[in-house]
Amino acid sequence: MLEVERLTRSFGGVRAVSDVTFAVGEGEVIGVMGPNGSGKTTLFNLITGALAPDAGSIRLEGRDITGWAPHRVCAAGIARTFQLVRPFPGLTALDNVLVGRLYGRARETRGAAEAEAARLLSLVGLEGKAGRRASELTLMDRKRLELARALATAPRLLLLDELMAGLNPAETEAAIALIRRLQGEGVTLLMVEHIVWALMELSQRLVVLSAGEKVAEGPPAAVAADPTVIDVYLGSAAGSARRA
Repeated sequence: MLEVERLTRSFGGVRAVSDVTFAVGEGEVIGVMGPNGSGKTTLFNLITGALAPDAGSIRLEGRDITGWAPHRVCAAGIARTFQLVRPFPGLTALDNVLVGRLYGRARETRGAAEAEAARLLSLVGLEGKAGRRASELTLMDRKRLELARALATAPRLLLLDELMAGLNPAETEAAIALIRRLQGEGVTLLMVEHIVWALMELSQRLVVLSAGEKVAEGPPAAVAADPTVIDVYLGSAAGSARRA
């Protein structure tokens, strides 16, 4: 589905992403991990069009989308969530989702859009809070809303950027259950997450970045045992990558 080939982006002579290549197949859940400054957010920004690469290519279902503007990338079938969620605070949860659903869909009636928005709110666990303003929601519920807003664009590929950031243990478990629900819906996911055990548990395959370069890729168990990964990321706390 997604093919990233030799993607490179520099800032002031420093390569934030350097010659990175990987692919995401339809229905897969792929995790991207690495220490702070390893290039994860830059990689997401390149894929979604927030940044243009200096070199390399990005293809979605065989179509070259390299350097496309974010709205074109979204229309092509890629959506993302952000670590710092910013819903429209004065709008209800339902209206927040409707903004994403109605954008670029002139042929869809408002009634059909509202029905789909309600379905998505139910999918993410906000079925009883459709009429609440976003400013009244808890952090976990704002994360749910962020996810519903991204899903409203009907993406072929969804990028999750630190969905679990700032959540307590119970909320983290709820977020994991939510991602599993998306897996059950057949959504293709590319995830960045700092909670390593959760990423290991959810992902079918991991891509590991360090200083902008891909240093490992493979099934979670193989990546966790990779000496390079242990050295650059897990360190002496490698065991904590496995859930107690």
